[in-house]
Amino acid sequence: MTPLPLDSSANSYGTVSSILSELQERFGDRVTVDETIRHEHGHDVSHHPVQPPDAVFFPRTVHEVANAVSLCAAHRVPVIPFGTGTAVEGGVVAVHRGLCIDVTKMNRILGVSMVDADAVVEAGVTRKQLNRYLEEQQTGVYFPVDPGADASLGGMAATRASGSAAVRYGTMRENVLGLTVVLAGGQIISTGGRSRKSSAGYDLTHLFVGSEGTLGIITELIVRLARIPEAASAAVCPFPSFEAAAQTAIDVIAAGIPVARLELLDDVQMKAINSYSKLNCSEASTLFFEFHGSTSSVVEQAQQAEQIARTHGGNQFQWATDEAERHQLWQARHDAYYASLALKPGGEGYVTDVCVPMSNFAECVGRTKRDLQSCSLPAPLFGHVGDGNFHVVFSIDPERPDELTEAKQFSEMMITHALDLGGTCTGEHGIGLGKREALIKERGPAVDVMRSIKRALDPQCLMNPGKVL
Repeated sequence: MTPLPLDSSANSYGTVSSILSELQERFGDRVTVDETIRHEHGHDVSHHPVQPPDAVFFPRTVHEVANAVSLCAAHRVPVIPFGTGTAVEGGVVAVHRGLCIDVTKMNRILGVSMVDADAVVEAGVTRKQLNRYLEEQQTGVYFPVDPGADASLGGMAATRASGSAAVRYGTMRENVLGLTVVLAGGQIISTGGRSRKSSAGYDLTHLFVGSEGTLGIITELIVRLARIPEAASAAVCPFPSFEAAAQTAIDVIAAGIPVARLELLDDVQMKAINSYSKLNCSEASTLFFEFHGSTSSVVEQAQQAEQIARTHGGNQFQWATDEAERHQLWQARHDAYYASLALKPGGEGYVTDVCVPMSNFAECVGRTKRDLQSCSLPAPLFGHVGDGNFHVVFSIDPERPDELTEAKQFSEMMITHALDLGGTCTGEHGIGLGKREALIKERGPAVDVMRSIKRALDPQCLMNPGKVL
């Protein structure tokens, strides 16, 4: 199948200047060409160079989004959705300039059902905002998808985010029940719904979840909530080798122990978080555990996991049952990215991730660790080992092109290992700008099917052009 040239219209894109006066007449100072604001919206936390949009619009309603998108469509102006800018593959970089639509002012929580354990929210609501509200209202439920950053739920859906709790509660794929989306021509559609199952037509919800803004702009979500567990405990356990830690994780999952979180950090990463988060953990390859359930089941789960760990040399469990202690422990894990950057003064992050079946996890991380022995850059390895997903953060000097080249080479090696072992080029970061070639390598002719879908929904290639495909 011959690939469809999605960007053939790039040279004929219109500019925001052709519609700026009309946008400002309709929306006032919520449309801005301020250089600082444009710069802030021209990058995420990745290594990709800043490419600002021509203007930034802060809508308050789905109808305002539709109005702006319709105007852009009439003048062939590219549209780039923006949430909190915390992604790592350049998905918000305005490679063809255009209008950035920032949904952060669309941050209302529209409804919560404790019986159904779901919530209806606007796309700009962040996960921490939603959980604060649920706690203040004493609902007994919370939103469990936790990518670390306080990302917007619209952005999390667009990138199919997951995080440390995915092993127990799933990713955004499992936790988004329905969406409201503005399509490339300005049409508003709703997908899915609050029913827990439906056989009505194509599953459009999960077409848009993970589409990274290339098919439409997510403006509203119905998300699944989880019951707050009766009890929770956490632990860290160092191991004599990276292989021993990885095998422990595999055995814990194979034993059917319902861990809520299971994270693996190598010795380099543990040294980094000790320094950054002021901890005093052993600087060895380490597993972070968390268990949820009734008081008795949490104790039983923890004991089972500890027994497995001991068979692999993990004899120094440090338990944390107090909420403050658990929060400190997991905050240190969430700060792993910034701890990695701190290993190199002035360093900029080149982050990559892959995911493999659990049966091949030890082999994949083992190959990666051996590769990294020849890497000249700080390269901590950590991951959501409970579902076979791991990351490497290369801290590079942005003024050194050779360091960027080296990081890319090692990233490509990781991807090759993952694909050879039945995995994927990205478990949760998405494709964005950085992994478009890897997507073709992984999916082959299926990418042409994706291109056909893109062409059908966005024939002018205006929605976040240049990303994914």
